[in-house]
Amino acid sequence: MVNKREITGWAMYDWANSAFSTTVVTAFLGPYLAALIAARMGSILPVGPFQIEPEAFYPFCVTFSVILQVIFLPLLGALADFTNLKKRLLLAFATIGSTATIFLGLVSGGDWVVVGGLLFILANFSFGAAMVFYNAYLPDLAHPEEQDRISAMGFAYGYVGGGLLLALNLALLQLLTDTAVAVRLSLASAGVWWLLFTWLYPRRRLVVRDTAVALPPDANFLTHSIRQFAHTLRDMFRHHPRTLQFLIAYLIYNDGIMTVNTVAAIFAAAEFGMGPEQLVGVILMIQFVAALGAIGFNQIAGRIGAKWTVIITLLGWTGLLVYAFGWLTTPAQVWAWAAVEALVLGSSQSLSRSMFAKMVPANQASAYFSLYEISERGTSWIGPLVFALSVQMTGSARAALLPLTAFFVIGILILLTTDVRRAIIEAGNEAPPLV
Repeated sequence: MVNKREITGWAMYDWANSAFSTTVVTAFLGPYLAALIAARMGSILPVGPFQIEPEAFYPFCVTFSVILQVIFLPLLGALADFTNLKKRLLLAFATIGSTATIFLGLVSGGDWVVVGGLLFILANFSFGAAMVFYNAYLPDLAHPEEQDRISAMGFAYGYVGGGLLLALNLALLQLLTDTAVAVRLSLASAGVWWLLFTWLYPRRRLVVRDTAVALPPDANFLTHSIRQFAHTLRDMFRHHPRTLQFLIAYLIYNDGIMTVNTVAAIFAAAEFGMGPEQLVGVILMIQFVAALGAIGFNQIAGRIGAKWTVIITLLGWTGLLVYAFGWLTTPAQVWAWAAVEALVLGSSQSLSRSMFAKMVPANQASAYFSLYEISERGTSWIGPLVFALSVQMTGSARAALLPLTAFFVIGILILLTTDVRRAIIEAGNEAPPLV
């Protein structure tokens, strides 16, 4: 039976934590930390024996937090599979991450810059950890034929929630004369939003379920988590090669998606001179249109299947890059281009998540989604590197867009050869009529 109350509670976690993604990660923290270092510390931040440039500090923090995720998330995912701690771990990491984000509001310069970096590392690590358990709930919520719709619902809630808080924070930025204070309040508000809606909805509505795997009497949590994760890797390679094939395709095309999202602002600023206010306006528009895209393409998936719908969206990404290279010439066109990009953004990610959820064994969902989460983050440097090298060789951000089409073309080719229905059946799950 579909528990609508639990599904809404689950989707509201996306509403809650997207405030961190939009307000902290995308909009405010990186530029704010760089400005603090440049203004108050002689343009160089001393951290132990190292001298760090202002614009490099935040990327270093992101990188370190991803390294921590790669090390620890597989163990946490395995732990959740043989205990009934999935909900508790989700709430624990959401609380830790949101609390660390609230304290980012205290960062004002001097030694606080380093503290701010540490707080972000803790918050970003906790964000990724909580996402493992959040995603792993999807197979528990409904039958396979309902999972595309539920995944799309979660993404839609996230885009709207994150966009709404970002809009409020931009209004705050316009109202306050002290920009630094406005940014600090905005950072703290993301933590409050994340914590408040997590405790109002997922804490009250998510159900604790018994697991099919038990801790052996001669093992402890750490050793058994390591063994379980090693077992998950062997199991995927030996018995679920089609699930692994889909995961590889997802890592490639999602890296392309994340790269386009990252470099689009650089391209718009370099080619058309669009300023921060215009770019933030585009970001806001993308949030709300992406919510519509997640819902709208789910309707298409109901008619032709999630696999072919994702392939259509990847063709859309390829066409967007080719159009941007050859025909994008005015700021007005940038807005239209970004609207189309938003439509395929929400659907690509939501349907990929629901497809993967159908392909994982029921008693290993958290471990499999830990691979999904860390692989996504662990490879997210490849696309930006391709773009950066292309700019270095050509001297043009426009020309550097074309090599990014390879991520989508390769992803499409792998998806075309992936037998999704067989992957679902091999995982012991019921395949919906359309896949």
